[in-house]
Amino acid sequence: MKHMSKIMLTFSLAVVLLAGCGGNKNTIEFWTPLTGEDGANMDALVDAYNATEPEYEINHVIASDMYTKMYTVLNSGSGIPDLSIIHADRVPNFVNQGLLEPMTSILEAHPDINEENYLLEAWDAGTVDDTQYTVPLDIHGSAMYYNEDLLAKYDVEHWLDDDVVTFDEMLSLQGQLEEGDYVLNDALLSWVIFAQIQNLGGDIQDENGNPAVDTPEMKAAIEAIKELSDAGLMTPFGEDGYLAFQSGNVLFSTDGTWSSLGHAEVEGLNFGVTNIYAFEPDTFHNRASSHLFAMLTSEDRTDEKEEGIGEFLDFLRENSMEWAEAGQIVASVDVIESPEYENYMQSFFTSTEKQTDSLYIYTYEHYPYIAEALDNYSADMVHGEIGIDEGLAEMQRFVDDRVSEGTLDLDNVVTDEEEGEEE
Repeated sequence: MKHMSKIMLTFSLAVVLLAGCGGNKNTIEFWTPLTGEDGANMDALVDAYNATEPEYEINHVIASDMYTKMYTVLNSGSGIPDLSIIHADRVPNFVNQGLLEPMTSILEAHPDINEENYLLEAWDAGTVDDTQYTVPLDIHGSAMYYNEDLLAKYDVEHWLDDDVVTFDEMLSLQGQLEEGDYVLNDALLSWVIFAQIQNLGGDIQDENGNPAVDTPEMKAAIEAIKELSDAGLMTPFGEDGYLAFQSGNVLFSTDGTWSSLGHAEVEGLNFGVTNIYAFEPDTFHNRASSHLFAMLTSEDRTDEKEEGIGEFLDFLRENSMEWAEAGQIVASVDVIESPEYENYMQSFFTSTEKQTDSLYIYTYEHYPYIAEALDNYSADMVHGEIGIDEGLAEMQRFVDDRVSEGTLDLDNVVTDEEEGEEE
């Protein structure tokens, strides 16, 4: 019996190792971090492509700790996926470390996969030194949902006339709210701060390319948001502001473009979407990111598989309306210019050139460290748990230490999927 157990264990380990090495040579192993409901949407896209009976079928593998697994297989040189989805902020570091292969051969073989056929902000997120390393799937990021009934209750529907709600407009409701009502929540607060840095003309790096966290623009952004909190207009520290919005007690929820799906499931919640609040109506940004198709460096990927990857990406360029079902801003121009796409709430963000220009993707090499610092400290500063000057100084030290260490704490960095778990 013990002998049989050892045989079964050996067999099981062999199966696992075989699966990790890519399995069928006529299958393209495709890794994504899509652990939410959007994973099912990607499954549907993959199934639709495989139904065309391509020479190389796609095997979609969802990994909750994908980046950790990527570094593991890259270090070992075994089990590297043929195709992956990575976030825009990972591209510079991956390229600098030699972990990505250019898309050159795929672009040459499929001329319709070009910058004119995708949202430029998403396309450019994968360009490093004039070389294209990725093909975009989407843009996703900050959105601000509004409760139509509360806007009417407080007679402020006109705030949306220019599609931008300002700090001054929100502050005008100080002392005017019924108990238990709030003007806004602090959902995805760090993303809101990133948007304000752009509104103020700031940046997250200095002229020498070093991380710039303790800056006048960062301080001004946090001070302005803290003023809203101090005025009693923001949901209390520690309260789930996302659920407070769904309960009908918050005028504005600053969560993600994908959150329309969750809000739509709440019976009786009459809501719409607009831009993240700003200082002036003429200058507004929505912090964004992008899911990008990429090929990790691998000696095992054949020319034939690269051609199969190109066929798959070309198919998605024309057939990714399913991805709009996931609440994402699809990157393909063919899709977003389709009349059907107008049925999706996130089409607001590409409805005009000015709206599309508002989508800002950070591609600074050390952005992940800064995002990690803001996630750790921003709520404490906004809600007065620590002083802003103290918090900014600590954030700068935190980021500088991360850069000097040269390693990203993959277990503590919050990915887009984790930030969107509330959906």
